[in-house]
Amino acid sequence: MMTCKELMTYSVGEDRFTGDFYMIALKKIMDGYMLYGKTKYDNDNGSMVFVKPRQIIEVSNVKFAEKGFVLFFHEDYLSGHHLHELIKKYGYFEYEINEALHLSPQEETIIWDLYDKTRAEYENKPDELSREIILSHIDSILKYSDRFYKRQFINRSTNISGTTLKKFQDTLEKYFETSQHISNGLPTVNYLAEKLNISPRYLSDVLKQETGKTALDHIHIYLIKEAKNLLLSSDSNVAQIAYELGFETPSYFTRLFKKVVGHTPVQYKQQQGAQA
Repeated sequence: MMTCKELMTYSVGEDRFTGDFYMIALKKIMDGYMLYGKTKYDNDNGSMVFVKPRQIIEVSNVKFAEKGFVLFFHEDYLSGHHLHELIKKYGYFEYEINEALHLSPQEETIIWDLYDKTRAEYENKPDELSREIILSHIDSILKYSDRFYKRQFINRSTNISGTTLKKFQDTLEKYFETSQHISNGLPTVNYLAEKLNISPRYLSDVLKQETGKTALDHIHIYLIKEAKNLLLSSDSNVAQIAYELGFETPSYFTRLFKKVVGHTPVQYKQQQGAQA
């Protein structure tokens, strides 16, 4: 149900595998690559990666350098524990492998300490408390990783978050300027993330850390801004504006508009007209 494995310098040939397990790993790759998602992980120092069940992992002529570790635990190992649901809320299990967590030396010490405690309990003679103690250490590893990712977002805010926000907005605007919304409908977070070569969850988490709003929030803000302009600058009715913006139905447009603005499109137009 669970495996703790410490990595020293050794090589792994070519392999491709998947399973019903979670994986938490801390390692440095000296040569070769790992493929998880759409991108490769290679030659990175002190980095952690997180893999959820039924994800395909591919390794090719990997040589590990320095000490690292891998924790494997089956999803059933979490059954009946609060981690069974909590682990699904950690977005970094949705990240691409090139969006690994890069640890500072102090952070790496904390993670190694928790791993050593986990392994010691795992290798000890099990009793009725062993599983609870092991899961408490894993819980701490996940919580610290969540904290460290937030630090990573903040520390990279100028080079990554700010740039990502600008590229996101430019890609969103281009989608409408080139009339893709007419043929393809509203832009999705998945589409925009793919254009930016970022996983959807990582994109939303970066934007949330930088602006307080997710990628979907930013899409909605853009749509409402354009809708307000059309409501006040054209004679089109609500249905026409909805279809012009790429909404499948006027009712969806109206619900979103009211949710964001607090008024229906008709009420907004009447209110603005009365103030003019």
